[in-house]
Order: sequence, then C-alpha cells, then structure tokens
Amino acid sequence: MLATTSLGAIWTALSPDTGITAMVDRLSQIEPKILFTDDVATYNAKTHSVLPKVREATRQISALRAMVILSAKPESESASSPASALLEMTYSEFLAGGRESHELSFEQFPAEHPVYILYSSGTTGKPKCIVHGAIGTLLQHKKEHILQSDIKPGDRLFFFTTCMWMMWHWHVSALASGITLVLYDGSPFYYRREGYTEAVEDYQAMPKLIDELQITHFGTSAKYLSVLQQKAVRPKESGLCLKSLKAIYSTGSPLAPTTFEYVYDIFGSSIQLGSISGGTDIIADFGVPCPIEPVHSGEIQVPALGMAVQAWSQEGVDVCFWGASGFDNYKAAYFQRFPGVWHHGDFIRFNEATGGIYMLGRSDGTLNPSGVRFGSAEIYNVLLSNFADCVADSLCVGQRRENETDETVVLFVKMLDERRLTSELVQTIKKTVWDQLSPRHVPRHVVECPEIPYTHNNKKVELAVKRIISGTKVTSTAGIANGHCLAWYQDWASTKLDEEHI
Repeated sequence: MLATTSLGAIWTALSPDTGITAMVDRLSQIEPKILFTDDVATYNAKTHSVLPKVREATRQISALRAMVILSAKPESESASSPASALLEMTYSEFLAGGRESHELSFEQFPAEHPVYILYSSGTTGKPKCIVHGAIGTLLQHKKEHILQSDIKPGDRLFFFTTCMWMMWHWHVSALASGITLVLYDGSPFYYRREGYTEAVEDYQAMPKLIDELQITHFGTSAKYLSVLQQKAVRPKESGLCLKSLKAIYSTGSPLAPTTFEYVYDIFGSSIQLGSISGGTDIIADFGVPCPIEPVHSGEIQVPALGMAVQAWSQEGVDVCFWGASGFDNYKAAYFQRFPGVWHHGDFIRFNEATGGIYMLGRSDGTLNPSGVRFGSAEIYNVLLSNFADCVADSLCVGQRRENETDETVVLFVKMLDERRLTSELVQTIKKTVWDQLSPRHVPRHVVECPEIPYTHNNKKVELAVKRIISGTKVTSTAGIANGHCLAWYQDWASTKLDEEHI
C-alpha cells in the first residue's frame, strides 16, 4: 500500500475470504491495472486455497493487466494458470523486475489526490466505490491517534482487522505518528506455541501476543471482547503481566456495559478502554476516546474534535463515489434524507451528563453481524443468480433484540409455485452464500415465508420486518402496499422467541 501511494496510484483491498461475486461487483467498477493476491488463506488452523476463485474473478475484470502472487508455499507451486491472457508472476519475479540501485522517490500531487477506494455495504445494489483523499485521511487519522488516543513515538499498535475494513487503513496511518505496527493474519483464538509448528485453539492468544510483543495499544471488535467475557478468560491469573498495555480500542458494534466492567476487571484500572464509532464513508471516527476524560460504562467518551456530531429525530464534500455518476450517487446516499446534512444512518443517543455517546445500532437495511457491515442486496444477488428456479422472492434483515450486542442475520424466502424449503436446500443456500460472498455473509436462519412486504413504489420493506423480529414496535404500515403480511413475521418472531426461552 505504501509503495502504491508513493507513486500516486490508488489503493484498494479485499479480504482473502471474499467470494467471486463480491470481488467482481467491486473490482469491475474501479478497473484495477495490477492485483496482488495471496495464494492461500489460513484461519482456525485451516488453510483454504484462494487462487482458483481469484483467477475466476479476474476473467471478468477487463482492465486488469497483471497479477502478483504472494505465496505461502514454494513459489514453484503457484505457476501461472494455462490459457490465461493475464500476466501472472510470483512476488520474487515481481521484485526481480526492479533495480536495487533505484532511489526511492515520492511523487508530489495536490493535497486531496485520491489515495484509497473503499466500498459501501451494497444495500441498494452494487457496493458504492468511496474515494478518500490523501491529506483529509491523514489529518483525521493523526488527530485521532495523537490527540484522541495519546499515541506517542515508540508505542506499539495492534488492531485485529481485515485489510478490507477501514480500521486497517486507520492503523497503517499511525506510522505517521512514530508508532510501530503489529500485523496479524489468522484467527484471534489460535496461538502457535514455542517449539510447535501447528497453531492450537487458545482464547488467550491475543493477551499472549500483547505480552510477547509488548503491545501498548490493542484494537479489536466488541464481539471479540464479549467472547472473552463469555469464556471467562482471565489472562493475569495464568501468569501474563500485560504491563505494556496502555489502551484497548473496541469498534464494529456497540460494546455492552457489562463488557466494559469485564475489561477493566481483567486488564486493570490503569488502561483506557476506548469504544469508538465511525464509518467507511468518512474513513474516520466521530465518536472517540479522550485521554483526559473519564470512561463511563457503555458509552463512547466524546465526539471527535472538529466533527459536528448530532443526534436527530426521524423528522428531523470531501468524499465522492468512483465513476461518472459518483457525486450524484453520493448525494442521494447521504444527503437526501436531511438536505445539506450528511446522514450516517446509525441510531445514537447523547448522555448530556457525561457528554458520551450511546450507539444503538443501524437505522437502515445494512446488516452488521459481529461488526461486519454488508448489504442485503449482495444476498439477493446470490439468490437470483443461483436459485431463481425455486426461490420466488426473499428478504434479508438483521435481528437484534433488547440487551443483545450482536446482530443475527435472518433470510426469509418465498418459494416458487409448489416448491418447499427443505433442510437440504437451506444448507445449499448457506454454502453458496459462503462460496460467493464470504463466511460472514451466511444467514444464521433461512426461513420460508408466504409473502414479502413491499412499498407502493415496489421497494422491499426491510426496516419494518427488522423491527418486528427484534421486538420493536412498527409505528406505521401506511407506506406498505401489502401490510397485512407483517402479521406472519410477528407470529414467527413470537414463536422463535418462545423456542429460545425453552
């Protein structure tokens, strides 16, 4: 990434578990010239081949000229695929094309020259390609690192993140503050013990990493911390000292008050627990930590410096999208609801007594299981492409009941004619979503329903169903053409809740 930006080229990234459809939906819009890829991905001590799906996706990216393969195995095993017009080379071959005597130089461009392309969740179609400029990104990140997080030269920062999440870009920028980065590949619950070649399951893997590498600032998801809490992990009781640790950062989803208390109980009262919130759209945070303010359980400490953050009722340009219609798409996505005001789309509440912020979850159709944002349209596209002969329609929403910190993805399907949703078909749908998108996209529940609710202008009604199955009252059904069908979703939600209680 640093080499790319030094040339004035634009960087974008997808995580290794991204499926073919999801890759093509993103990369076909931005037309990349060169692609760097792993040949395998390792997670939970299991290795998965990446090259076959990457090669299949590249056949649909017409602008691509070359692919460089970073191999986890002997590079002779990563030979070019036959009959491919795309130039493939190993990383060693790529490096051999350069000259050791070549002096490193940094091209000079206007301050807001594009540096990154990130992607929206794809709720209303193909993911939008969000362009971020160099100086705006760097200033935001340095502000958050130095002023909001008290990061100093010589500190060591680790953030458990995929390269596709904005937090990867956020933590790379910390190099500008004189910090040392710790990068990690794999599951946070596996650890390779000294003298062993294979990793083993270990819920103390990350605390051990903190001790081993003397990490000072540790970033992760709220889900990770809640898993530690559920497993009653207590690192210090097993001999870890964690004396280097100054701060823990949590984002991706709201951090429960009980998890605040757990973190301070096991990591000590001297650390700063920074629950933060921001977004891909701004590649920065608007709710941040503050080193000179107290931490209150369940709250983000303060709004970010220089950010006009407000909570509005239901009534109540440094970013663009790639492409000729990018600016119009950007305005429609973020300025349409409240003209002249950028609308993020999260429910929040300010605590007037402390100045802190409570994050209450998404207010639109974006799905957010375990802090991973994606759009329902990606699921719909997979069903349309693979199950049009048996699935007539579908509705994909998130379920998050009161006091729950994580979201469950539920997929409702209306079957075609006399077809029925069998257990075998459910497994096939889940496997196809896994293969074409990613493991994180797979719905926990796939349920047959009699009808899908629509508005009068023929849009699927996701928010009302999400509210119903999450136990929240729907205030009005006036805009729903077939509002009578919501009664079925209410019955399903009630039945499901009764089953869970049993």
